[in-house]
Amino acid sequence: MNADAVTDSGIWFRVEASSAASAVRRAAERLGAQVEMGAVRIADLAIVAAELTSNLVKHADDGVLLLRPVRRAGQAGVELIAIDSGPGMADLTVSSQDGHSTTGTLGIGLGAIVRQASWFDGYSLPGKGTVLAVQIWPVEPARPSWAGALTRPLTGETVSGDGYGVRVAEGRHQVLVSDGLGHGPLAGAATDAALAAFRDAPAGPPAAVVGHLHRSMSHTRGAALAVAELAPEAGVLRYAGLGNISGVVVEGGGQRRGLVSLPGIAGHQRPTIREYDYPFGPGARLVMHSDGVVDRWRMADYPGLAERSPLVMAATLLRDAAVRRDDACVLVARSWA
Repeated sequence: MNADAVTDSGIWFRVEASSAASAVRRAAERLGAQVEMGAVRIADLAIVAAELTSNLVKHADDGVLLLRPVRRAGQAGVELIAIDSGPGMADLTVSSQDGHSTTGTLGIGLGAIVRQASWFDGYSLPGKGTVLAVQIWPVEPARPSWAGALTRPLTGETVSGDGYGVRVAEGRHQVLVSDGLGHGPLAGAATDAALAAFRDAPAGPPAAVVGHLHRSMSHTRGAALAVAELAPEAGVLRYAGLGNISGVVVEGGGQRRGLVSLPGIAGHQRPTIREYDYPFGPGARLVMHSDGVVDRWRMADYPGLAERSPLVMAATLLRDAAVRRDDACVLVARSWA
């Protein structure tokens, strides 16, 4: 096991041997202390980290684990996302019950994870693999987020040029995906500038926010980016993009509706910025990703995935559709109306 990449959004571990459990556990304990979680919950976090890693070693192919801080509702916690490429489980609910085993052991691993977790979600499909997402909060768990995302750097890089943002500004629920031009630190700096500008942008529709980002990024090499605003109470999604960020609305029956991004580079020249509205009703999902993710995935290949959390859906698509020769980012947001 080694730490494949350390980024601002967490640490990716490649899990290859049983020795991984202790290394991941120690990293989780350090992170728990950094966010001032408290001794009792740090101990719970250590159990979860060790069990997740052990499950990857025992049951999984190509197992990786993401460890990162998570902040919401004025408190900080720790999030762990375990991802593998097989063999998968036919019934994740049964497998997470104490006493169930697939290897002749006591079978308490997933049950222990569920007991210690403040929040837990997962998705598994035979032949494709499993995604497990766990959050440990110091006190009361924060309400599950309406959006979830992951980034992963190009193989061999320690910095990703891709990034994402989620915000609620004066009641506007908005998300951003950014892909800094090229790779490495300079691409990462462009996306960092986009994220900072997004956090500080005045409340306004997506086209106005994209314009603000463009003006704020002139000192960088620029980025492809897109901003979406979810307004499920009105049944509308508003979208404005520049460059090769892919946006898709997945409707209740699994049908996909592609979203329009115009040519251009945020931070360079004077791109045309235009906003488009799309139907976005109950049960709809927004999926946005950088060009490090191949846009050939189909919801029909993932029965039940659209009912899982945005985070688990994003992690599953990242596992199966991201390419190793580029930075990758996937963001999923849901309707809550």
